[in-house]
Amino acid sequence: MGRITGITRRSLTAAAAGALATAAWPGEASADEQGGRRQFRGMWLASVANRDWPARPGLPAAEQRASLLAFLDTAVERRLNAVVFQVRPTADALWPSPYEPWSEWLTGVQGQHPGWDPLGTAVREAHRRGLELHAWFNPYRVANHADPTRLLPTHPARVHPEWVVPYGGKLYYNPGLPEVRRFVQDAMLHAVARYDIDAVHWDDYFYPYPVAGQVFDDDAAYAAHGAGFPDRAAWRRNNIDLLVRETAARVKRLKPRVRFGISPFAVWRNRATDPLGSDTRAGVQTYDDLYADTRRWVREGWIDYVVPQVYWNIGFAAADYAKLVPWWAEVVRGTGVGLYIGEALYKAGDPAQPAPWQDPAELSRHLTLCADYPQVRGNVYFSAKEVAADRNGAMARVVADHYPCRVRPPR
Repeated sequence: MGRITGITRRSLTAAAAGALATAAWPGEASADEQGGRRQFRGMWLASVANRDWPARPGLPAAEQRASLLAFLDTAVERRLNAVVFQVRPTADALWPSPYEPWSEWLTGVQGQHPGWDPLGTAVREAHRRGLELHAWFNPYRVANHADPTRLLPTHPARVHPEWVVPYGGKLYYNPGLPEVRRFVQDAMLHAVARYDIDAVHWDDYFYPYPVAGQVFDDDAAYAAHGAGFPDRAAWRRNNIDLLVRETAARVKRLKPRVRFGISPFAVWRNRATDPLGSDTRAGVQTYDDLYADTRRWVREGWIDYVVPQVYWNIGFAAADYAKLVPWWAEVVRGTGVGLYIGEALYKAGDPAQPAPWQDPAELSRHLTLCADYPQVRGNVYFSAKEVAADRNGAMARVVADHYPCRVRPPR
């Protein structure tokens, strides 16, 4: 996922869609029991740096597959209905892509075939279990290191070194180049065309999070493409707006039923910066620091759903969960954009976290609060490893208190 520490931080085929709409799940609630209300219950399944899956690079294909299916089974056991599976973690692929190499997180060697198709398997097996499969892509991150020679010689970032900006010890594609914007869309949309995924999903990485004392060197791109903008910040925001708007349009043209969702850092702007902002004092504001105008994407209806990463406890002074949820509920009001709240399950029971996260009831209280806002249509948990391990019983408490039976996700 994106910044997960501190404050600085659809397509089913017609037949499959019909089957999912009519099939009865074990323990599924009737429309009367749930008041006809669908609810999104998801978990992120992260592959970057082997965060959740696979446990380490180089495992045999059969072991990788069995572990992936175990995570899908865990989602079912927890009465979830969607898995957000990271399939393009670092300008690579967890499927046979003509654009980018096989991910090193599978075999330990970038470009090496793992002996099976993780994304194809995940889509098929998720649907067999009544789960939606949202394919999670990172648009601009190239590598978690700054050495281009560690990439395959045929890697697009090696073939087009002018596309790449080193920053903060990592490599990124330059969002200011139209050819980059087109390429990353083409790479992601190949998966949309090839598989019956239910959604395209992005997390919170657009322009990189600020690193003190470092400058993201896009001078040449700004000189070439920045005419007509009042400043570089406005140009950068427009670059990301274009990526969002163009991707949304291309997804709908390709497969109208596939949804497009984004899970941004939860603070668009602090109220002290902008009266439209949230009552927060966050050290990062997506509008100003990541050049991601997340509020606009919702208000313009460019995306189908938004999952703000509200990764703080109720009462946290700088960014109170109880203040951010109503702020986002107001942002989506009347837009038709789905609102699902991103939950920091990884903090629950972590001894490094403050006292509220040691209480197994903290996350359950989050869902109780969300129920007061009809715009909130569900919750997503970071991440799959914690959904399975459930360090202090917080996930079990959520299931016991709020998920008496399975329900279907909103459409």
